[in-house]
Amino acid sequence: MRKLNHFSDLESFRQRLQEKRRNILSTIIIPNGTCCQASNSSAVIQAVLKEMAKQGADKNIHMHLTGCHGFCEQEPMILFEPGNIIYCRVNPEDAKEIVTKTLKNGEIIERLLYTDSVSGKKARTEAEIPFYRAQDRQLLQYNKWVDPRSIEDYISIGGYRALTKALDSISPKTVIEEIKSSGLRGRGGGGFPTGRKWAEARLAPGDEKYVICNADEGDPGAYMDRCLLEANPHLVIEGMMIGAWAVGAEHGYIYVRNEYPLAVQHARLAVKQARDIGLLGRNILGSSFSFDVDVARGGGAFVCGESTALMASLEGKVGEPRAKDIHTAREGLWNKPSVLNNVETWANVPSIILNGSGWFASKGTKGSKGTKIFALTGQVKNTGLVEIAMGTTLNDIIFNIGGGPKGRKAIKAVQTGGPSGGCLPVSRFGIPVDFDTLYETGSMMGSGGMVVMDEGTCMVDVAKYFLKFLQDESCGKCVPCRIGIDRMLEIVTDITEGRGTRQQLKLLEELAETVEETSLCGLGKTAPNSVLSTMRYFFDEYIAHVDEKRCPAGVCKKLINYNIIEEKCNGCGVCLKSCPHGAIKGKKKEAHVIDPQLCLRCGICVTECKFDAIAVG
Repeated sequence: MRKLNHFSDLESFRQRLQEKRRNILSTIIIPNGTCCQASNSSAVIQAVLKEMAKQGADKNIHMHLTGCHGFCEQEPMILFEPGNIIYCRVNPEDAKEIVTKTLKNGEIIERLLYTDSVSGKKARTEAEIPFYRAQDRQLLQYNKWVDPRSIEDYISIGGYRALTKALDSISPKTVIEEIKSSGLRGRGGGGFPTGRKWAEARLAPGDEKYVICNADEGDPGAYMDRCLLEANPHLVIEGMMIGAWAVGAEHGYIYVRNEYPLAVQHARLAVKQARDIGLLGRNILGSSFSFDVDVARGGGAFVCGESTALMASLEGKVGEPRAKDIHTAREGLWNKPSVLNNVETWANVPSIILNGSGWFASKGTKGSKGTKIFALTGQVKNTGLVEIAMGTTLNDIIFNIGGGPKGRKAIKAVQTGGPSGGCLPVSRFGIPVDFDTLYETGSMMGSGGMVVMDEGTCMVDVAKYFLKFLQDESCGKCVPCRIGIDRMLEIVTDITEGRGTRQQLKLLEELAETVEETSLCGLGKTAPNSVLSTMRYFFDEYIAHVDEKRCPAGVCKKLINYNIIEEKCNGCGVCLKSCPHGAIKGKKKEAHVIDPQLCLRCGICVTECKFDAIAVG
């Protein structure tokens, strides 16, 4: 592939690629991201390829391997174009039937279509599935058209056209004004106006400046950035290049979470391909703009998602944050002006430049523009990546797109914003999802994690879980975070184990507010959110734990007891045999009993009993 030396070279290359693709009559698209591979997509791909070769279908049909399409709960999936036909939860054993019937004869295999769990209706196309239909997929829509290993795929759908437009006809200052006018705010958690950050870096003194992509996504259950970088790395690189042009930077870094090997692989390949074709390096496309990118793997620390800790890690130092009296836009990486945004923020930049700031600003709310990707997980039917316009309500996301509760228990709460976010009850699900409203209700947008919880969840235990996570991940540099999280965790642990008092509840609240106000970085300042939000909305559960020594959800083991209901027990002996602690006694065909001294409350007896004879209370 020869290098592109001018804007016209890129457009000519794009036209040749598009003409070549117009000759493809049929395409089979199989997502193969990390989540897809975890569902055995690789085996499905190999089985389909083998069967296509065996039946001679590989000569007429193009197989397209892509990143995740978002509906992770239905993986492995296969999409057929033209027609937009979609199969869900495909097995390698289905390959022969798929090739014989669908690829060669155009027949639909009904049993592989998506089936609505409530209505029982089947959906033949992606557009008919409620999970997709209710979204506004501005970024995720490209995933199914791009093989992340192919720069040609990205260029053929319009990739690097925004870069060409910026270099050819938009001054750096005007690019920044366009980003400002769009209302784009950082998608990594803080929600800082992107254009303001860029403007400060551009005006900062010095010729050496950097742009950085934060792909160190560490929130439990969140994988929006991983999906984008795995599926469409060139979109992120193009966004970084436009940002570098705007602020005057010649070098950039993509800092990827250590646990994302596929994202690292695809990012490195994309950088190499861009260099080889002349889209990274000196005097790009014959312009005065020079820029290159390196990919760095993170050290596995949650705190390195914080901007200054990430930059310290890039410098080879311990990943610890620093005080915010000096902005990184003026003194960042190696004390040079630096612009750091997360994957999703950079990915939004090309479409803003191509379509205009007004197009982007037309979506969302007054203070939160555009769309946002969320990782919808937990006790909800349709788990996966959800992209919606800012201002969409939690009700719409959880009950319309998510399909409501997964099991028989009603939905109780949702936790947004990862470990640093808060828990909101069903009564607040009518609020619009945007930066300001979530903050006002005691939670936050964060990077986009959204964990749904049902009535089987203890909210005190949830607060304990996130405090334990943050205790493990705190760098320990400042006293309020290092000591404060420890003390909060001690109190919450006392409450879940029956030692809690009313006085401790007051102390817990005061301690949480102190940690929030005095910690050095965002990790410490937001660490109390899980405590403060659960105390605000689920205080009755704290009171039950403290006053009644009872866990209403039956989760906190020290506060629950297992008893066998004599009237329901027929003495079948299943629970007795399954108890690993020997806590159940009784004769055949006679009601059994549980010895509370031996019972470790593992819950196996509840799972094994087919007569609902085990009472938990």
